[in-house]
Amino acid sequence: MSLHVVIGFGPAGAATARLLAEQGHTVRVVTRSGRSPEAGIEHVALDATDPERLTEAAKGAAALYSCAAPPYHRWTSAWPPLAASACTAAEATGAVLVMLGNLYGYGPVDGPLTEELPLAATGAKGRVRAAAWEQARTLHEQGRIRAVELRASDFFGPGVTDGGHLAARVVPPLLRGKPVSTLGNPDAAHSWTYLPDVARALVEVAGEERAWGRPWHVPTGRAQSVREMVDRLAAQAGTGPATVRRIPPAVLGVASLFSPLIRELKEIRYQFDRPFVVDSSAYEAAFAVRATPLDEQVKATVGWWRERAATTR
Repeated sequence: MSLHVVIGFGPAGAATARLLAEQGHTVRVVTRSGRSPEAGIEHVALDATDPERLTEAAKGAAALYSCAAPPYHRWTSAWPPLAASACTAAEATGAVLVMLGNLYGYGPVDGPLTEELPLAATGAKGRVRAAAWEQARTLHEQGRIRAVELRASDFFGPGVTDGGHLAARVVPPLLRGKPVSTLGNPDAAHSWTYLPDVARALVEVAGEERAWGRPWHVPTGRAQSVREMVDRLAAQAGTGPATVRRIPPAVLGVASLFSPLIRELKEIRYQFDRPFVVDSSAYEAAFAVRATPLDEQVKATVGWWRERAATTR
């Protein structure tokens, strides 16, 4: 088995590192603060924007997974040095650079999102994510690195907490039988990417040479509106039909004065005000990972939140 280095230990980084460890690989996780060791995973404290230190940590690695998630309001300043450092480390070590991306780079689109769409983001966060991939793709085409990007829609599932639109703001109130408040149109079709599927896809493409050099969409099930997902979660939880309320724009406007996160959400409101549907058929035609059946996703998510609530009382 080989060494795999994961940058970041948020939901996606943690799921990827643990999956690799389960498969018997040597896993090294890079974060600013470090963590206590866990089974099969070495945690290293360093600033991943420092290319020399990141290169040192990645020496001998088969793959380098860029799964870091800088604070949302610092994306425009944090992503460029992080992306550049990851590219430098990949070039110096020969590790395959596996980038976890998102869908912001496309900007507002009419119809399903496919990998063939141009990166035409109109907002700063979308442009900075697009630029990170373009940098890696250019280096790949020059033969200097081997790179691939996996793009996911909004994360959903065990391990997804404050950053998820179907997570901390939705599931805990739902389990208590309380109303749920949501951003945008609760009846607009929306794609949700299950977190364990993200990890499985990242690990799969790291070892698939034919995947390298282009972006892929993580296998994602049929789009479901927020209301449909909340109804499924409530049914699994046994808390009965849930009331779903759209947060009024005026309330969001006031909240944005005090919350950097809410202020930054303005750029991607289009994703929730109208259908936002991901097409992952290209990945599914080429590789083995498939989206986990929705019933299994919902069951695992409710179970995880219930266990979390029991251990934090």
